[in-house]
Amino acid sequence: MNLAPAEKRFTPIIILLLVAALVAVIALWATDNAGRQTAGGHRGEALAGSDEYFEWKLVTTWPKNFPGLGSAAENLSRMVDEMSNGRLKIRVYGGGEIVPALGVFDAVSQGVADAGHGAAYYWKGKVPSSVFFTAVPFGLNAQETFGWLHYGGGLELWEEAYAPFNLVPMGGGSTGVQMGGWFNKEINSIEDLQGLKMRIPGLAGEVFTAAGGTSVTLPGSELYTSLQTGVIDALEWVGPYNDRILGFHQVAKYYYYPGWHEPGSVLEFIVNKESLAALPEDLQAIVRYAARASSQDMLDEYTGRNNEALRELIEDHGVELRRFPDDVLRALWEGTREALDKLATNDPMAAKVYASYSDFYKGVRNYHHISEQSYINLRDVVLEDEDF
Repeated sequence: MNLAPAEKRFTPIIILLLVAALVAVIALWATDNAGRQTAGGHRGEALAGSDEYFEWKLVTTWPKNFPGLGSAAENLSRMVDEMSNGRLKIRVYGGGEIVPALGVFDAVSQGVADAGHGAAYYWKGKVPSSVFFTAVPFGLNAQETFGWLHYGGGLELWEEAYAPFNLVPMGGGSTGVQMGGWFNKEINSIEDLQGLKMRIPGLAGEVFTAAGGTSVTLPGSELYTSLQTGVIDALEWVGPYNDRILGFHQVAKYYYYPGWHEPGSVLEFIVNKESLAALPEDLQAIVRYAARASSQDMLDEYTGRNNEALRELIEDHGVELRRFPDDVLRALWEGTREALDKLATNDPMAAKVYASYSDFYKGVRNYHHISEQSYINLRDVVLEDEDF
């Protein structure tokens, strides 16, 4: 076909335009594909295209992949990845990998990491009111604590307490009622606590010290050796599931209950406020919902695992199960009441949280007296030692 002069003149221009357009499309694809692979910066950088991809660092106070305690952070990472279709990746680091086990609070506050997982009462030196958000001796159990947090104003107070530190707290699981601890001598009276060095953190540590003992705060990774070498005389950690894994039955003879000090230990996720604000609203919601789901999953896991672990400790390893005497528990309760009054007197935020916690406690205790507690008592009376 013969082309007219005008057609001949414009054909090269058209070809050049088509080539330029093709090059632009390839460049855009390459940029977007690279962004998906390197989606960068813990503050989250916007990439080419309509979607944004983010990477977070999450540090924990537990050893990497530690059963139970360590599972919440891993579950959060997995859930967020699945729900966001890979738009938010959270890499989990165990205690000591980036920061020390008890350095999580400062690391997230300062932006060294975007998020953390631990227990609020570890930070009572910085935030005195934090003890209410983990465990109060003789206080709320796990079910009741989550009720207070989510429907009794507790979470709002938690956020207020952490706001000066650039942190957003969320529930991060629960172990349920813990065990009273491991001892190398029997506890028959309050006098047996005199001079005893015990790993027991939080408000309970203050109560234990007031009762004549010495409280010590140590991360889980140091407990076995500390008890074995006599650095401490006793310890509390969690319960049968985790205690068996760390082998405490090899270095202590007596296993005491009930867990007066931690009746419903709630753990926490903490998120750097700027890191959270940098996310689109849908990803912020995903983080919050994933935290709620992984939190419940931890309580479910401990409920399912503790039974068999306790049986093994007693039947296979010869652990001697003991109950604290009533007069010891009564003395520890008196010490708890004094510690709470002192805490509320010395810290305005703690006083504010204590008032809310106490009001909720009174109401839920009254109801559970005729519901949960009444049913458990009924079951024991009717079934006695029979199986269901």
